[in-house]
Amino acid sequence: MSRRQCLRTLTAGAAALTLGRAMPAGAGKRPNVVFILTDDQGTVDMNCYGATDLITPHMDALAAEGVRFTDFYVTAPMCTASRISLLTGRHFQRSYLAGKGIHESETTMAEFLRDAGYRTGFFGKWHIGGPPWDPIGQGFDEFVGHRVGAIDNYSHFAYWASVPRHAMYRGREQYREDGSFFSDIVTRESIDFLSRHHDDPFFLFVSFNQPHYPLQPEERFLSLYNHTEGARRVYGATISSLDDKIGQLMAALDEQGLRDNTIVVLMSDNGHSEEAAAEGGGGSAGPFRGAKKTLFEGGIRVPCIVSWPGRIPQGQVRRQMGTAMDWLATFADYCELDTGDLALDGRSLQQVVDRDQATPHETLHWLLGTYWATREGDWKLISTGDSLFLSDLSVDPGESHNLADERPDIVAHLRAQHDAWMATGITPIYQVQ
Repeated sequence: MSRRQCLRTLTAGAAALTLGRAMPAGAGKRPNVVFILTDDQGTVDMNCYGATDLITPHMDALAAEGVRFTDFYVTAPMCTASRISLLTGRHFQRSYLAGKGIHESETTMAEFLRDAGYRTGFFGKWHIGGPPWDPIGQGFDEFVGHRVGAIDNYSHFAYWASVPRHAMYRGREQYREDGSFFSDIVTRESIDFLSRHHDDPFFLFVSFNQPHYPLQPEERFLSLYNHTEGARRVYGATISSLDDKIGQLMAALDEQGLRDNTIVVLMSDNGHSEEAAAEGGGGSAGPFRGAKKTLFEGGIRVPCIVSWPGRIPQGQVRRQMGTAMDWLATFADYCELDTGDLALDGRSLQQVVDRDQATPHETLHWLLGTYWATREGDWKLISTGDSLFLSDLSVDPGESHNLADERPDIVAHLRAQHDAWMATGITPIYQVQ
């Protein structure tokens, strides 16, 4: 048993005993939390983000009944690192056990909420490792999905494996449902989970593997995209398939009478892919430069929506900076839980969401191998090792004009900010997906 597991075992009983006491007088049960993560969805690939050639009514409905962020970021432009930061509320350089998964000393979002009395379930793409780094080892009571990489959506065989192998699990046992569309399985299992835990506070993490390759949209959605061609047609059909599953989830919350007491967050794990396996990429970053695997905006700025009817504003937009690391602290605030001695890099966005207050972040930082980036206000500096690229995002969101030579004062300031951040214990990781 790890040090973390020992400590959490000793404290779990105390947390359970104080659960009722921590609730304000007269309040009902704590809100449920549903986190919907999409995979390689482009920065602007919803109608509510400006896409005019996609069909995304259910995603748009979430934005209409909640708050939509325009300047929301992940900590890395690739799957594993991004997901680790989301689940731990910390930069992945602090919480990643290289080549394995989340470090045993870390507390995940699922562990935090489970210790507060929540039932926890993860359905879909994990991509952070096998036991003990799988969902069951990281605070989730239930899991159906695949642990690493990508899978074929119908055979559920590993897409990257040199030797073909079946890669879907229920808990820690291999699970077969040959021929069933993976996103249908994820949706069905997610709905079953919330139905079974109707009377308990629950944390449901729905991790779709779309629109990540292999792009295998259902035929009924391809027919909706005869107005587009090439990779965009297949990508668009995949987005609408994804949108349909999100609609089913939201309908189930309504049918169960859970919607008004459920916080729902929808976001992507990074920007759209331009990899050959994704047919060269059908996603879009709109006015922004770059894509997955880059530190330009198109790789790290993602669509993000939060909705909680009757509790947070509806149909509003927030242009403040936010990061995926903020959600653990934000849920703690909304659920009236104390993060205690967790050393979070994220900050609560509750006041940003509720009252449109200033971002809790003066600066945001990224480090990918030898490349790094820092954003402060509208200034963003990217280092590629050999060169520096400075942008003023307020007038150049596409990062097309390098101002490094014109504003050496800003360059020096942002380099100093980056160096100070590195001095907090950030160590480069060179092999991460």
